[in-house]
Amino acid sequence: MIRPDLSLPIPDDIRAAHFIGIGGSGMSGLARMFLARGIRVSGSDRADSPSLRALAALGATVHVGHDAAHLGDADTVVHTGAIWPENPEYVTAKERGLAVIHRSQALFWLIGGRRLVAVAGAHGKTTSTGMIVTSLQALGTDPTFVNGGVIAQLGVSSGTGADDLFVIEADESDGTFLLYDTSVALITNVDPDHLDHYGSPEAFVEAFARFGREAREAVVISADDPGAKEVAALLDHPRVVTFGLDGAADVRLSEVDTHGPVGFRLTHGGETVAVRLRIPGAHNAVNAAGAVAVLIALGFPLDAAAEAVAGFAGTDRRFELHGIERGVSVYDDYAHHPTEVAAALAGARSVIGDGRIIAVHQPHTYSRTQHMYREFAEVLERNADHTVVLDVYGAREDPVPGVTGELVAHAFADPDRVRFVADWQRAADHTASVARPGDYVITLGCGNVNLIVPQILEALTRVRPAAVVEG
Repeated sequence: MIRPDLSLPIPDDIRAAHFIGIGGSGMSGLARMFLARGIRVSGSDRADSPSLRALAALGATVHVGHDAAHLGDADTVVHTGAIWPENPEYVTAKERGLAVIHRSQALFWLIGGRRLVAVAGAHGKTTSTGMIVTSLQALGTDPTFVNGGVIAQLGVSSGTGADDLFVIEADESDGTFLLYDTSVALITNVDPDHLDHYGSPEAFVEAFARFGREAREAVVISADDPGAKEVAALLDHPRVVTFGLDGAADVRLSEVDTHGPVGFRLTHGGETVAVRLRIPGAHNAVNAAGAVAVLIALGFPLDAAAEAVAGFAGTDRRFELHGIERGVSVYDDYAHHPTEVAAALAGARSVIGDGRIIAVHQPHTYSRTQHMYREFAEVLERNADHTVVLDVYGAREDPVPGVTGELVAHAFADPDRVRFVADWQRAADHTASVARPGDYVITLGCGNVNLIVPQILEALTRVRPAAVVEG
């Protein structure tokens, strides 16, 4: 892992940029925007992907694997914190004296001096950002945006607009969300995470407080989340807009109906409107309330803002159906924190009827697993009927002795409701043996767990279900 050095200068003029890790959702979105600016783009990733092929179709030069020769004549190299210091492209770029910048600095360069809406929080960032972007478009504006995931109705994670507004999903994991000159800040929640970077929950909270204090126009913040309340108490800002179920919230959420696509009522300034989203889950009602609060902070009326948010169709890897075999529906979701897993499973529960939920959980990073394996076990055992736990997706981290997916499985109170299976084919076969017609299988994690979905669907075609499955 490379910690971003935000003190490094950002070049004024970029003519040819090389992206290390170009296939990731955030990096591919940035690369797409660089191409739209007329900048020559190249990049590499460790594996082929639809993102690489899409960028190649747009004119980027892409490579599978990392090699110093891939740098070509780039004058600027963009990287994520997930690469290793020994990456040959990174090392060679440093040796050549090229401008080497973190992806957050590349985004800062793209934003320039435009009116920035930045969305931060431990959970709900991608969905909230997507809601704001599609709503602004529905309201007649043409914002530029960079999201952490593909917005379903747009088919992309980034886009270049003609208006002054710029909307981003801001990354708090390494503190880089403090780099931007934000006009309207949205804080969805402040559930302590990324403590490997911050060191303590208190430092995590203070970073969000600074993010809110530095917003030039308004800070929009949850009135319900305990961590957000801590941040709100530290804010000294002339315009704070709160949202949530709390009776004192400026944009108040009420009468939440979670049967199918979620419905609810929003109240602001004495006016109340009814809203029905196109997506399920009480958590998405909260996300919508935050998005509406941002639109109000930008000057839109409640009724128009609510109607625009209702048209949001979701983002990729958020309760996304991939197929149905043998009467078993197989979904994928990006949830990778206990709070997110609970929300994803609760959203699924609201639409499945009498079916059971079989969760396939891939723990993400050794540090998070080590700190939160008990919380993951409790949430999975409470919300899923059966859980298959895969091994840890390490991402940017080196393995930690003794920290595997087995930690999560062993923390279950009822061992019959969980199975740790490190081998993916065996995990897919076990999942198929457990599943019965009418069940929902949901893969959970922000690593590469979505890649097991085809194996599960294939296993469902050939593995007979057990005659009786308890739990």
